[in-house]
This record gives sequence, C-alpha cells and structure tokens, in this order.
Amino acid sequence: MKYAKIGGQAVIEGIMMRCGDDYAVAVRTPDRHIEIKKEQYRGLVSRFKMRRVPIIRGVLAFVDSLYLGMKTLTYSAGFYEDEEEEAKESGHGAKTEHPRVSEEKESFGDKVLMGATVVVSIAVAVGLFMILPFFISNLFSHVTSSVFLLSLIEGIVRVILFLGYLVLISKMKDIQRTFMYHGAEHKTINCIEHGEELTVENAMKYSRFHKRCGTSFLLIVVVLSVIFFMLFFTFVPVSNTVLKVVIRLLLVPVIAGVSYEIIQWAGRGDNAFVNAVSKPGMWMQKLTTREPDPDMLEVAIASIEAIYDWRAFQESAGTVQKSEKTEAEIGS
Repeated sequence: MKYAKIGGQAVIEGIMMRCGDDYAVAVRTPDRHIEIKKEQYRGLVSRFKMRRVPIIRGVLAFVDSLYLGMKTLTYSAGFYEDEEEEAKESGHGAKTEHPRVSEEKESFGDKVLMGATVVVSIAVAVGLFMILPFFISNLFSHVTSSVFLLSLIEGIVRVILFLGYLVLISKMKDIQRTFMYHGAEHKTINCIEHGEELTVENAMKYSRFHKRCGTSFLLIVVVLSVIFFMLFFTFVPVSNTVLKVVIRLLLVPVIAGVSYEIIQWAGRGDNAFVNAVSKPGMWMQKLTTREPDPDMLEVAIASIEAIYDWRAFQESAGTVQKSEKTEAEIGS
C-alpha cells in the first residue's frame, strides 16, 4: 500500500477532497444531483513555503484545514438552507430543480468572517479541552500537592471530556449522516491506496477507518498534551496559576505540530509498530464514521476525480491490482 497525497472531510450531504492547493466539493443536492465545485486554495503552508519545515508546517496545516473546512461546510449547507427557505415560501417541501449556490468570488469580508470563526473555534476547543481540565484538576490540590498526580488527574479529565464530546455528537441524527460521508471518504482513499480501480463496488469492500484521519490527529493531540504538560510541570515547577495557563497555551501549537508529524508518519507506514501506534485512533473512528451507502460513495468518487488522477498515482506507485480471472477471460 502506498501513501496517496489526498485527504478531505465530510460536509453537509457531501465530501470535500484536497490534493495540494486544489480542492473539490461534491454535494448531493436535494433533487439527488451531484453538484461539484473545484477551486484552488493557497493556504498558510504554501504561502509561507513551510511544506518541508517540521512542526511549524503541522500548526499551519491545522489552521488551513479548519479554514477550508468551515468554508466548504458553509458552501454545502447553502444548498439545504435554500431548500428550507423555498419550502417555507411554497408551503411544502417539493422542489422542481435543485438550488444553485452563488459562484461569486469570496469577498474580503467573507474571508475575515471565516477567519474569525476559525479563531473562535480554536479558542473554544483550547478552552474546553486544554484549560478547563487544568482548573478541574486544581480542585484536587487540597488533597495532594504532587505535581505529577495533579497533572495525571488533568490528563484523565481531558481524555474523559474528549471522549464524552465524541460520544455526545455521535448520537445526533444529523451528525450520524455526516459521519457516513466521513466513512465514504476513507473507503475511497483506502481503495486508491490499495491499488484497486475506484468504483463504488470496490470502495465498499474497504475499511471506513484510515490512519491519517482527523479523529486520530485529535486523539494524538489529547494524549501528547497529557505527556507534555506532565513532564514540563514535573521538571519545571511553576507556582503562579496565570503562568501555568500561559505556558499551556504556548505549548498547544507545539503539541499540534508534533501530532501532525506523527499522523503523517503513521499514514506512510504499514508495519507492526506503526499499526500499533495507529490502533487507538482507528478505534476512535468507530465513533466518528459510519458505513456509507452507495450514493455517498458516488459523491466521494466524484470529488476525488475532479482533482486527482488516481490511475496515474497507482501506476507510478506500482500498486495497480490485476485480476487473474479477468486476464484469463480476456485471453480466451
């Protein structure tokens, strides 16, 4: 199996796939049509030429993925917002033609709004999963003064919050459908990387889990934060509460950057050690992916084929699978 330089994310009734600076969003519209939007996105990694700089490229790539994710999620939601508005105006849910989302160029105001949304999202996530566990662990400071034990409690609380969050959103009906598209994204990429022709039938055979998944990345971030904070505050005693918070905030980008390097390394490897390291993240994907239906795989394939020559990849990687039975049939 070879590493295909393509990845993506599920959106509302669709999938966004990205390869380098090119990305495509394929959305199954209310009238069952597949709408495809293909564009280029020069993110922070490209603009600052950081593709080869470890750690820093991971931080910038994370911000890029959040920004592009928000942008494409908003785009896909537009089809269904238009549908709901028309249903209200007509008094019923029927439509004769699918809505068209505006293809106008993104304005400066749109970029600022999207950027602000990303900043707020990061701030909320850091506050919930990084800072809140620290203050909860502080409640135990009257029981023990051990920095190691308090850091361990903080880590346990962080893991519980993260798992609780995933379990909670996985129960939501609308999110479950998005998680089915998430599964379709993984199945199609697995199909390509295993050298099979990219068809709905072939993709359906493959796993809905993938080593380079964002869920695995977030789990690594959570686990590494436990290790980083525990080691740092054990060997560098800090008594001031504000300073403890500031140090945690400063370490978050470092942790994200290291986590990115680990997930990329794991995605390129296929040995026993790599598989063992990847196992917890794959287990977590049981919460964030669902088995897709054939229609969803069609959407994923449409998104991939809009920007990625998977046949050329398989030929260059030497992974194209050939069926002996088919060759025999052709020969006869």
